[in-house]
Amino acid sequence: MTYLLALDQGTTSSRAILFTPEGRPVALAQRGFTQHYPRPGWVEHDPLELWESQLWAAQEALRRAGVGAGEVAALGIANQRETTLVWERGTGRPLHPAIVWQDRRTAPLCQALRERGLEGVFRERTGLLLDPYFSATKLLWLLENVPGLREKGERGEALFGTVDTWLLYRLTGGQVHATDPTNASRTLLFNLHTGSWDEELLGLLGIPRAMLPEVRPSDGAFGETLPELLGAPIPIRGVLGDQQAALLGQGGLEAGAAKCTYGTGAFLLLHTGERPVLPPQGLLATPAYAPRGGRAYALEGSVFVAGAAVGWLEEVGLLGKGEAEALAGQVEDAGGVYFVPAFTGLGAPYWDPYARGGILGLTRGTTRAHLVRAALEGVAFSVGEVVRAMAEAADLALGALKADGGMAGNDLFLQIQADLLGVPVLRPGVTETTALGAAWAAGVGVGLLAPEDLKGLWREAARFSPRMPEAEREARYRGWRRAVDRVRGWAEEG
Repeated sequence: MTYLLALDQGTTSSRAILFTPEGRPVALAQRGFTQHYPRPGWVEHDPLELWESQLWAAQEALRRAGVGAGEVAALGIANQRETTLVWERGTGRPLHPAIVWQDRRTAPLCQALRERGLEGVFRERTGLLLDPYFSATKLLWLLENVPGLREKGERGEALFGTVDTWLLYRLTGGQVHATDPTNASRTLLFNLHTGSWDEELLGLLGIPRAMLPEVRPSDGAFGETLPELLGAPIPIRGVLGDQQAALLGQGGLEAGAAKCTYGTGAFLLLHTGERPVLPPQGLLATPAYAPRGGRAYALEGSVFVAGAAVGWLEEVGLLGKGEAEALAGQVEDAGGVYFVPAFTGLGAPYWDPYARGGILGLTRGTTRAHLVRAALEGVAFSVGEVVRAMAEAADLALGALKADGGMAGNDLFLQIQADLLGVPVLRPGVTETTALGAAWAAGVGVGLLAPEDLKGLWREAARFSPRMPEAEREARYRGWRRAVDRVRGWAEEG
C-alpha cells in the first residue's frame, strides 16, 4: 500500500495525517504548543517548539498507522501563513521568536507606509492591504530590532521564512530554503503578476534580497526528509498555505469554486481562474493551487469571528457546550434579533478595526434560543456579505459553497447559511480538507495522482439547499446592514 503524509501546521497545534492517495484518512496525531504574549497585542511562538511538535506528530502518525516511511510516496505541508521567522543559515539557530500572524506590533510601520502614499502600489502588485497581518512589516521590525540581523541578512548569513520554509529547512537538514506562491503571496513582497519577488517593494522596505527563499511551484520538488527523522527519506512534493490547501482539498480547481473554513473565524476563497482579479476594498487577491507550475488565483475574505461567537455565548453562560444546534432549532427564526459578532472589529468586506459586537432588536419576547439563533445567523450573514462581494468583483455566479471546519458539523447552521446565500452549501465526506489538500498536491508532485483526478476524488457527504424566498432573504439583509451600521466605528467614537 502507498500513502501520502500531510503536515498540517496551525496556530495552536501541529498535526500530521496519513492518507491513502484517494484521500481516505488512515491515522492522525496532534500536539499543541505554547502561545507567548510578551506585550499587549504581541503574539510569538518558539520556533524550536513548533518544529519539535510537528516532527513528533509526523512520527506518531506513522507509528499509529503501523506504516514505515518507505511506504510513503510523498509528504506535503500546509501551514499558518503570515507567521515570520529568521534564523542562521549555517546552524539553523533561530534569531528571534516567531512573530505570529495575529501580532499587531507593526501597526505604526503600516501607518507610516500609508502616509508615504504606498498603499496603492502594494495593493496593485500584491493584492493585499498594508496591515500588520502580513509578513513584510514583521520582518522589517526584526531587521530594526534584532542586533546585527540586517548585516547578517545582507551577507546571506541570516534567512527569512514563513512556517513552511522553516519546516522545509529543518526537514531537509538545511539543504532547502524555499517556499511556494501561496505562502510567498502573504508577505507583501510577492508580485502576483510576475509570480516572483518584487525588487521595488523590497527596496521600498529595505529588505535584503539574500534573506528570501526561492519560490517553487506548490507541487514542485522541495528535497527529501533526512532519513533519521522518519526512518527513511520521504520526497517533499507539496507546499501550500492552509487556506489554499483547504480549497484544493475541497476539489476547488476551477473558476467559480468556493470554500469556507469555519473555525474561530471564517475564511473564504473563491477561485477566479488563471488571471488575478484586482480586489475591491475589503477583499484580498491571492494565488490558488495551480498544477505543475501553472497560474491560478482566488479572491480571499476573512470574517474574524465565527465559532468564537458560539464560544462567547458558552463563556457568558447563555449556552452549554454543544447545545447550539438544539437550542437554536427551538425557534423558527431569531425573532427580529441581529447579532453582529464584531468582537475584534469587522473583517471583510468592511475592515473596520473600530467596530464592536452588538445585539440589536431585543424585545421582552426574546429568549435564549433567539439569541443563539441570532449568533448563528450573524456568522452566516457575515459570510454571505463576503461571498456577494467576491462574486460581483469576479463577475462569477456561485454555484455552491463548500464548507469545512468546526461549525460545518452543525446541520442547522449550514441550512441557515444556504438560505442566506441562496445557493447550496455542501459538506465533504472528508472534513480534514487542509491536510488533504497538502497530501493531494504532494501526490501530483510525485506523479502518483494526475491533476484531473483530484476533482473526481472529492466526495459530497451532505447538501443543504436554500429554502428561503428571495424577497425574505433581501429583507433580512437590509436589517443586517442596519445592524452593522450601528456598530461600525464604535470604539473610535468612544
